[in-house]
Amino acid sequence: MTETRALLVDAFTDEPCAGNAAGVVPAADDLTDGQMQAIAAELGASETAFVRESDDADRRIRYFTPTEEVDLCGHATIATHAHLFADGAVDAGEHTLATNVGTLDVEVEADGTVWMTQNPPEIREVDVSYERVASATGLEKEALRGASDDLPLAVASTGFPFLVAPVTYLSDLGDASPDFDAVEALADEVGANGVYAFSFDALDGDSTLHGRAWVPGAGIDEDPVTGTASGATGAYLERYGAFGGDIAEEMVFEQGHFVDRPGNVRVRVRDGGAPKVGGTAVETLDGALQVPPADDEEILEA
Repeated sequence: MTETRALLVDAFTDEPCAGNAAGVVPAADDLTDGQMQAIAAELGASETAFVRESDDADRRIRYFTPTEEVDLCGHATIATHAHLFADGAVDAGEHTLATNVGTLDVEVEADGTVWMTQNPPEIREVDVSYERVASATGLEKEALRGASDDLPLAVASTGFPFLVAPVTYLSDLGDASPDFDAVEALADEVGANGVYAFSFDALDGDSTLHGRAWVPGAGIDEDPVTGTASGATGAYLERYGAFGGDIAEEMVFEQGHFVDRPGNVRVRVRDGGAPKVGGTAVETLDGALQVPPADDEEILEA
């Protein structure tokens, strides 16, 4: 293969150059691991989805950041299926998707909205101090402590673990100034891939919360709009009874405003089961990309 079709698709938005950009390579069966990594680095999106055939599902996706392969990516899953639907490659309805964390269900609605069912949540409280989290993220210790009465610091995962940290006010969240090396060390310490901080003090009155995600260990200092973190945090909110009763049938998590990439993730959780995250996507770039030779993946050392 000397060239392949490659796209940039903005997920969790209906406007171009907003939300979270994902690379999408819709025909990646002939690409080696080294070629996929090189293409992801060239496209420069936080994650690029490589669509491959599967014996166990309708299709398989492998996800690469510019520096490494990751097991799952929500926004790239939404972006990929939105593109495939717009391109006429898939119909509206239910689909199965093989990933590194197992086979997931994806639903495409007639209007192009894509819903991804993530893995059943795994949530555990962690023994880490507010001082430690404040030092790494640049959040104020008091802002973390003030939001903690019923919502602890915990690692939540639906396939990609995040340290979830509630914060009192949106202004506190906006004032965060992360030390990304320290964030990576903190995430490693608690067995997470990144940190997701949120406040119920959102910009839009219809939004449930405002979030920020930092994933420097995967080469992503700040992820604009994060599907995996949103699903995991939705499950976290249900687990700890954040709303004092039944959780809303559908929540809206806003994110990305502090990096000029605003977007919204729709989140559905119920009875501790697998969360669903949904949204729309917009194609912003579609073209042919030259594929490096397979033997270029070898690295020579002097």
